[in-house]
Amino acid sequence: MVQASSPPVDPEKPSRRRRAPVAESAESEAAQTAALGERSIRLARYYQGKVETVPKVPVRSLEDFALWYTPGIAAVARAIEADPDESFELTGRWNTIGIVTDGSRVLGLGNIGPRAALPVMEGKALLFRYLGGVDAVPIPIDVATPEAFIETVERLAPAFGAMNLEDIASPKCFRILEELAKKLPIPVWHDDQLGTAAASVAGYLNALELTGRSVGSVQTVLLGAGAANLATARLLLALGHDPKRLTLVDHKGVLHAEREDVDELSIRNRWKYRLALATDGGGRTGQLPEALVGADALIAASTPDPNTIRPDWIGTMARDPIVFALANPVPEIWPATALAAGAAIVATGRSDFPNQLNNSLVFPPVFRGILDARARSIPEEVVLVAARELAAQAKREGLTATHLLPTMEESEVFPHIAAAVAEATVKLGLARHKLSRDEFLERAKARMRRPVELAHALTRAGLTLPMPDEPPARGKRGR
Repeated sequence: MVQASSPPVDPEKPSRRRRAPVAESAESEAAQTAALGERSIRLARYYQGKVETVPKVPVRSLEDFALWYTPGIAAVARAIEADPDESFELTGRWNTIGIVTDGSRVLGLGNIGPRAALPVMEGKALLFRYLGGVDAVPIPIDVATPEAFIETVERLAPAFGAMNLEDIASPKCFRILEELAKKLPIPVWHDDQLGTAAASVAGYLNALELTGRSVGSVQTVLLGAGAANLATARLLLALGHDPKRLTLVDHKGVLHAEREDVDELSIRNRWKYRLALATDGGGRTGQLPEALVGADALIAASTPDPNTIRPDWIGTMARDPIVFALANPVPEIWPATALAAGAAIVATGRSDFPNQLNNSLVFPPVFRGILDARARSIPEEVVLVAARELAAQAKREGLTATHLLPTMEESEVFPHIAAAVAEATVKLGLARHKLSRDEFLERAKARMRRPVELAHALTRAGLTLPMPDEPPARGKRGR
């Protein structure tokens, strides 16, 4: 068991950034969640959608349509026919992605189907645009099989510079990602795997630093063996985590090489099977309580229920334990409860609590980077680059127990992550545009600044309706 070599983390170390509100009890946290849901319903009915298409080019008279459409557009079409890669230069394809889901595993809501998944995809499109300057199209599809999903995305791919797969049940999400990554000449990203894993790993690296630990010697428990944590496990192993000190726990208990269902996993879920063999339970068996004894860190991406992790189990962990409760919309344990049980650092997937380890910190700059480089793919080496850069950027404001990663308000860090990602694709020979890191950084800054300025200009002009249930803000500025 590795104990922390540094003093307990000081949660009061000053930070210049505004922090998320901290609820004082589990009851107030639950009430806060319910109130947010009720208001979201009211606003969804009022706005009837979160994004809309706006012309990018000037239309001064009907004569301009001869340029933007027929007959002038025929020359553009012929140029792309002669060289398909010209579609990245002569159309908006270079900056447009598809957000594709079948609605089979949405947030913590489960299999709610493509129609019910649409508001989540719209929200994702809003974040892509506002935070990353990326034009994103929500595409819920009604398909019954992984083969149909793969075929549908293949047929849609000519319109997009990259594909973001979203809210797809495990284990089919692994096969879909692998097959599409092989078939398409554009990056394919499954955010519930790669985005969540990158944010988790970034936060984990900084939590280790704050508590005086190192990735090569810690005992880590991953609760949940679905898309997010299987990807997190792969990234941790790539960072040098000892596989024999890494424990995955699913609904049947610790995942190890001798578990009675391991042969079945080799057929039904080969991704989970490989990790069962590689980690062999981290030297542990039993259920979550047994796995946590003496553990340094717990990364939970499992059941959205605040009673999933009991406070007395946290008490059996090593000194100054790290607890990440990442389920959405409700974490596996309320932050206040985990802190009272002795956790030194607590993170969730929510923006209304301190330490949001959410893929919203990852996918906007990652897609900005791969689109600016016109990348052909995005392997896990690039995902690790994004995780490391995100962790490094948090140190600019200073690491504390309540400032583990930048928040979405600290969006000045995003262009740096985008530039690091773009540079990595160049080094790996995956980029169509081969620029320097500084050149990518300047492009990312300009492209990520524009949608914020545009959104605020529309609000000032009265073209974006104000929130109906609060007075209009005065003098409020964005990034």
